[in-house]
Amino acid sequence: MTLSKVSLAVAMSGVLGLTACDDMTDPNNPNRNAQSQAAVGAGIGALAGLIIGDDAQERRNGALVGAAIGAGIGGIHGAELDRQEAELRSQMGSNAQIVNTGDQLIVTLPQDILFATGDATLSGALHGDLTALASSINRFPNTTVNVIGHADNTGGAAFNQDLSARRAQAVSSVLIQSGVSPNRIRSIGRGEDAPIASNLNAEGRRQNRRVEITITPNG
Repeated sequence: MTLSKVSLAVAMSGVLGLTACDDMTDPNNPNRNAQSQAAVGAGIGALAGLIIGDDAQERRNGALVGAAIGAGIGGIHGAELDRQEAELRSQMGSNAQIVNTGDQLIVTLPQDILFATGDATLSGALHGDLTALASSINRFPNTTVNVIGHADNTGGAAFNQDLSARRAQAVSSVLIQSGVSPNRIRSIGRGEDAPIASNLNAEGRRQNRRVEITITPNG
């Protein structure tokens, strides 16, 4: 009987995820990531509760409490990401690509507009977008921001690595100058080792030359 109650606790977290499934796959649902993260948090919390108990009773209670706490934390994180995504889409220009994975926001800016060929000096073309991004980051303070530079495979790998790092640092500097705390930002150069398209044609290389800003909730 006790074992079945423990199993019930795990099943409850699964039911929560299945119940939210239809809504989470609806692209028109503004709360899809809040629901997704609540379901994930419930499952993780339930499993954690099962592990820490010394006996069946404690494990059952721990699973129930863990599911509730996990759902609450996950739901808060997901709701914050949904809100920030909506805000960024309304404020940033069409050159910025915004993806909400449910765990983080990924804002992608094309290097061809940000920088001249082979240069790490920012143009003024997307300065307004970066300023809007910095303001949004400041309005959602409980996040960590990674600024990641990427290159295509044209030229030497060492040159591309250095260029991508300098371009990431240039974008990070604008965010910091716009009021974002340096402690929240990591600047990373990935060079040519993380392509999102083929480097065998001009269009693919254009897509690979990019700066990604990832915004991840803390905790």
